[in-house]
Amino acid sequence: MIAQWSELVGYPAAFLTTVAFVPQAWKSWRSRDLAGISLPMYAMFTLGVALWLAYGLVIGSLPIILANAVTFLLAALVLCLKVLAVRAKQASSDRR
Repeated sequence: MIAQWSELVGYPAAFLTTVAFVPQAWKSWRSRDLAGISLPMYAMFTLGVALWLAYGLVIGSLPIILANAVTFLLAALVLCLKVLAVRAKQASSDRR
């Protein structure tokens, strides 16, 4: 009975927290404007999500696994775009 209730909470929570990252990832992908994104924050967040994914795998919790796998991919996408933007900006300033 408890497992059923936890899944009734877990799946919607996983869905909402994962879907919350879609607009940011989409905007970052389309605009390539990541000036408002903090590189240290996104790096720590992405690592944290990776650890939540590992935790979900260890305890065998499907809502945690699914949510954090998708969130990790979205966060990693934004993080990679931010790193590329920072490198491009540094290369541009080095050429001056």
